[in-house]
Amino acid sequence: MSLHVHKYGGTSVGTTEKIQNVAKKLVACKKANGDQLVVVVSAMSGETNRMTELAKQMQATPSAKQMDVLLSTGEQVTIALLCMALEELGQEAVSYTGGQVKIITDEAHGKARIEEIITDNIQADLAAGRIVVVAGFQGVTKSGAITTLGRGGSDTTAVALAAALKADECRIYTDVDGVYTTDPRVEPKARRLSKITFEEMLEMASLGSKILQIRSVEFAGKYNVPLRVLSTFDDGDGTLITYEDDDMEKALISGIAFNRDEAKVTLEGVPDMPGVAAAILKPISDANIEIDMIVQNIAEDKTTDFTFTVHRNEYPKTMQILQNICQELGAKKVTGDDKIVKVSIVGVGMRSHAGIASQMFSALADEGINIRMISTSEIKISVVVDEKYLELAVRTLHESFGLSVE
Repeated sequence: MSLHVHKYGGTSVGTTEKIQNVAKKLVACKKANGDQLVVVVSAMSGETNRMTELAKQMQATPSAKQMDVLLSTGEQVTIALLCMALEELGQEAVSYTGGQVKIITDEAHGKARIEEIITDNIQADLAAGRIVVVAGFQGVTKSGAITTLGRGGSDTTAVALAAALKADECRIYTDVDGVYTTDPRVEPKARRLSKITFEEMLEMASLGSKILQIRSVEFAGKYNVPLRVLSTFDDGDGTLITYEDDDMEKALISGIAFNRDEAKVTLEGVPDMPGVAAAILKPISDANIEIDMIVQNIAEDKTTDFTFTVHRNEYPKTMQILQNICQELGAKKVTGDDKIVKVSIVGVGMRSHAGIASQMFSALADEGINIRMISTSEIKISVVVDEKYLELAVRTLHESFGLSVE
C-alpha cells in the first residue's frame, strides 16, 4: 500500500462542481490502487483576493497577524466542502486546519516557515481507511497564533506533509498537465517533460516559471520527496521531479525560462575603491529590495559602472535611492531601464558539455538580439535583453537546443 499526498490549487477547487470532481477522482484513485491519501487544498480561486479587499475596507494597512486569521479561513471552507463531497460518495473523510494538524511555524506572519509537523492524528486516520483533507497555506505558532506561509504556501504544506509522513509521492494537481520546456503560450512547440531534476526545477521556478513555489521544491529536494505535477482536468503521467539519474544526463538543456518583471539600474562613474559595492547595495537591501543580476565594469580613469537588476515594481524606489547614493559617492549619474526581460536556459547537462554559452549567444546574435547582461551558474545561463525581443529569444533558443515537439 502506497501513501500519496495530493495537492489541489485554487483553480482546481474553484467551484462546488470542481470540488465534487476532485472527490470523484480521489475515490476512484483509492478504489483502484488502495492508496492511503492525504489531500491538501487551497482556497477556492478568487477567495483570497476577495478577503484582502474586505480587509482594506477596515484598515489601510491591515496588521499581518489579523490578515493571517482572515486569509486562513479560505482553506477552511474548501476542506469542509471537499469532505462533504467525499462523504456523499460514501467515503469516510476527516478535515484538519493547519492548527488542528499542528503544523508548527515560526512567528513571521504572512510568510511563516514550517518548523515541525505532528502527524499522530493523521496516521491514525489513514490506518482507519479515511481520506485526510488538510488546509494548505497555514499553520500555528507554538503559542497557538494562526500563521500563513506566503504565496504558493499550499505547495509547501503538501511537500512538508509528504516529508513528515514519508509519503511515496507528492502529487501537485493544477491547471497544466506538467512542466514544459517553456511556456506554451510563447512557444506553441513546447513539449511536456516526463522528468526533471530538483535543481532544474528550482532554477526554472526562480527564473519565472510559475508552476511550483520555490520553497516547496527546496523542501522536496532537501527531504528527497518525489514530486509529480499533473492536471486536475486531464488524465496523464505529468512530470516527475526527482534526483538526477543517467537518463537525465542525455539532455543538454531541459527548458527555457523567462521573467518579464525585470528592471535594470546603473550607477555610472563611481570611484573604484574598496567598499563601494557595499555602499551601493546596503541601502538597497535596507529598503527590502531584492537584487538579481550584478555587473561591474572598471574604466581606465579608475571609475566603475555598477549595474544590477531588480523587480520592475521596485524600479522607482531603487532609482530614488541611487540618486542619493550618487551624490554621496561622487558618481557621475544614474541611469535605468524598465523595458528589459531575462531569458534563461536551464539543464544539468551543461555540467558535462562545453560550448553551450557560445551556442546560446550565437543563436541570439543571428536574430539581431543584443545581450545587455549575462549571468551564469553550473546549470543555468541567463541573459538580459530588450523587452521587445522576449518571444523571439525564447522561440529561437527553444529551436536552437532542439526542445521543440518533433
